[in-house]
Amino acid sequence: MKGAVYKIRAWAGMVALSHTVFALPFAASAVALSLRGPHQPLTPLRVLALLGCMVTARTSAMAFNRWADRKIDAENPRTKSRHVPSGEVKPAEALGLAALSGLAFVAIAATLGPMTLALSPIALAVLLGYSYAKRFTSAAHLWLGVALSLAPAGAWIAMGAPLRAGIVLLMAAVMTWLFGFDILYSLQDEEFDKKRGLYSVPSRFGTRTSVVISAVAHVGTVAALAAAGFSLGCGPLYYVGVAASAALLVYEHALVGWGRLEKIDKAFFDVNAWVSVGFFALTALDTWRALSR
Repeated sequence: MKGAVYKIRAWAGMVALSHTVFALPFAASAVALSLRGPHQPLTPLRVLALLGCMVTARTSAMAFNRWADRKIDAENPRTKSRHVPSGEVKPAEALGLAALSGLAFVAIAATLGPMTLALSPIALAVLLGYSYAKRFTSAAHLWLGVALSLAPAGAWIAMGAPLRAGIVLLMAAVMTWLFGFDILYSLQDEEFDKKRGLYSVPSRFGTRTSVVISAVAHVGTVAALAAAGFSLGCGPLYYVGVAASAALLVYEHALVGWGRLEKIDKAFFDVNAWVSVGFFALTALDTWRALSR
């Protein structure tokens, strides 16, 4: 029994379940925004299915990434203690978890309608494909941003909401947000990526230019969030969320400066968690205020 508990904890640690806080609140924000127009009933079963899709898709992607990167991680001083290269989780276990989670994702997506079922393999291909992107393109960060933007898109589709410019703009906001903060995070591996022949914005452009690219991306994030709110007819609380997100992103860049690596973890984990959770809270409150009139 203790061995099984230990193994489950190791698997959970490998896929970093706590990092779901980056994507899940934006998916939940898309659900809240979908309630402003035609939509499917938000039943407890639908909520559970949406949550199940998020967890299984992300678990599949993370487990596959750890399997695909096991040799690279073993060579990198920063990542050599991760679960697969350290031997805590076997490569076959990581790959098996990725496969089972991917199948579960498709099965759960099927309960949300034919459209979500049809699109689920495509979404999974984008998520899994990211693991190899840094081997051939510096746009790997952008690929990851697109992958994360599928969370609000999938939630919107699962709610049966019609296609609107607002959800596309929300996707753009999530994509540029992730693109920007993943560049900052990858500053830690700039020298290793150069030596290993891996592609990233820092390994191609250097630290200072990468910080500028990240900042420009985050300006785009704030603009896209504001435009999404305008398109969807959101109220003042939504824009408080946009302003708070902007302030947090400014704080993130102030922490990192021109490449203070010792501040990366705080900027990456803490600040971005507050961005996603805070934005969702104020978006949900704004929707509740609008619907209760």
